[in-house]
Amino acid sequence: MLTRTFVRTVAASAAVVVLGACTTIPVTTDYNPSLSVASCHTYAFAQEHMANADEPAAFGNPLNSDRLRTAIESNLAAKGIERAADRTAADCMVGYAMGSRQVINDYYGGFGVGWGYGWGRRGFGGAWGYDGPWVSNETRITVDLFDAKSRKPIWHAAASQSVSDLTGPNAEAKINAATAAIFTKLPVAGRTAT
Repeated sequence: MLTRTFVRTVAASAAVVVLGACTTIPVTTDYNPSLSVASCHTYAFAQEHMANADEPAAFGNPLNSDRLRTAIESNLAAKGIERAADRTAADCMVGYAMGSRQVINDYYGGFGVGWGYGWGRRGFGGAWGYDGPWVSNETRITVDLFDAKSRKPIWHAAASQSVSDLTGPNAEAKINAATAAIFTKLPVAGRTAT
C-alpha cells in the first residue's frame, strides 16, 4: 500500500514538473515588410531616454535596465549580429524598454460576488463566494530594431510576464527568460518575419 501511494506521489510530482516546463512567455511581434532584419550585421544601442530635473524618474530599477541590455547583447551575438565598434558604422539600432504595471482582470464584469442555495441529499444548504476582479503585476519587455540609415523601424517584439519580485537573481532569471523568448521570434536570413 505504501509503495502504491509513493508511486502516485512521484507520478503527480512529475506531471507538475512537465506541465510547468510547458509554460512559455507570450511574445507579440510586428515587422516592416519593406525592410529586413537580414540587413542587420552590426548594431548599436539607440540613445536611452534619461530623466532630468524637469522630468522626474519613475520607480524603475536601473539595475534591471543593465540586466536587460546584457541579455539583448547576448541574444544578438547568438544570432550572429555583432556590436559595431562605432555607432556611425552600425547597420541597425536597437531600442529597448521595460516597465511594470498592475493589471486588473474583471472576468465577470463586476458580477463576481454571489451566493447560492439549494436542496441536496443532505438537506438545505447555501454558499457564498468571491470570483470578482483581481490584480496582478505584469512586466513588459520590448525590443525594437531600426535601420540605422533611414531610421525606419524594422522589427518590434514584446514579452509580458507576471512577476512578484523583480530584484537580484530572480530579476536576472526572469529578464533573461523573457529576452530569450523574444529572440526566438527574430526573423533571420532565409525565414520570414514572425
